[in-house]
Amino acid sequence: MGLEGRRVLYISYTGMLDPLGQSQVLPYLRELAKRGIRFTLISFERPATLADFGLGKCEALRHQLAAANITWHWLRYHQKPSLPATAYDVAAGIRFALALVKRDQIELVHARSHIPATIALALKKRTGIKMIFDVRGLMAEEYVDAEHWQQKSIAYRLTKTMERRALAVSDGVVTLTEKIWPIISSWDGLRSRNVEHSVIPCCIDLDSFTFNAADRERRRRELNLGDRFTLIYSGSIGGWYLSEKMADFFVQLLKCIGNAYFLWLTPGDPKVITSLMNERSINPTHYLIKKLAPADVPSYLSAGDAGIAFYKPGFSKLATSPVKVSEYLACGLPPIINTGIGDSDALAKKFNVGSLVNEFNSQEYDRVAAEMEKLVYHPEVRARVRAVAESLFDLRRVGAKRYASLYERVLNRN
Repeated sequence: MGLEGRRVLYISYTGMLDPLGQSQVLPYLRELAKRGIRFTLISFERPATLADFGLGKCEALRHQLAAANITWHWLRYHQKPSLPATAYDVAAGIRFALALVKRDQIELVHARSHIPATIALALKKRTGIKMIFDVRGLMAEEYVDAEHWQQKSIAYRLTKTMERRALAVSDGVVTLTEKIWPIISSWDGLRSRNVEHSVIPCCIDLDSFTFNAADRERRRRELNLGDRFTLIYSGSIGGWYLSEKMADFFVQLLKCIGNAYFLWLTPGDPKVITSLMNERSINPTHYLIKKLAPADVPSYLSAGDAGIAFYKPGFSKLATSPVKVSEYLACGLPPIINTGIGDSDALAKKFNVGSLVNEFNSQEYDRVAAEMEKLVYHPEVRARVRAVAESLFDLRRVGAKRYASLYERVLNRN
């Protein structure tokens, strides 16, 4: 039996009005709906984002999704105080989702990350509905690695208890990386269980993210780059992203490539980046900070020669699939990334499409800078990098295809 007419409830704690919802949820649902799945979607929207969009744009999106066979409902996201606010959202989600399961004759609930999995767990227990736990990351371990929680804290223990219970009853599990699955599969709740599993990394729309020679020429002319080696960072700053380490790397890159240029594409506070660069005596002629509309990002990535992404190391990062690295690859940019981040080590070593930083020190930065100087000027590097993106991170041919296969296996399993 195929997927035509099958009814799936998709629950996301990420809002559909947020950039992540726009890029990492809706494209998948649209592709899967083309296969005949009838989706009921619940998301939690932030009040500030709702206010920015306005009722008119929200209703327009609702109608667009309805035309694509996706019925969208949103609940208000509550942030503070953290634990009571999340508990309130979970309770509201359970009440609302139970009504939808009965009304829409839902066959499968797809929970995107831990908070939705808590809601799905209640649905599973009360209705027996089939359930997929889409583990987007190790939530409890991420908060510990970020030094927000202690391992003995109430929040950590509650999260791990819920996670264990959700894994114990899930009919299907999704992880973002190959590296984390042997670890998770040995945990209480999954150990010795014959559960359907799929590794689905953060894929992207390769029609939107692609190298464009005309865009490269236009943006480089606009920025007056000439033939300068251009390093790009795209995304948020602070938190998991080690902006200061990336600035340190650029200091060493300048010693290797004297005309190097650092293009920071970030919605973050430009004063933070300016301060980092000033502290390292980097002349303003060697860098630029730009805040872009999402639609403009691919053209600026085309203007670069290499992309960089340094993450705070930690156990939880084994489960991470960096979407910005997928975007770099799609636009032909060899990535520079530190080791221990999901499957990136294996990717860089197997396909020779980027460089791995083993330690954050000047000697290692010198080695990687010299390595990248040789790599980026190879005549076939962009085509080779793009080919890796097409084989591993294509939203349609990889991501949606694997989700569809998992749905079929779960739905048709007795």
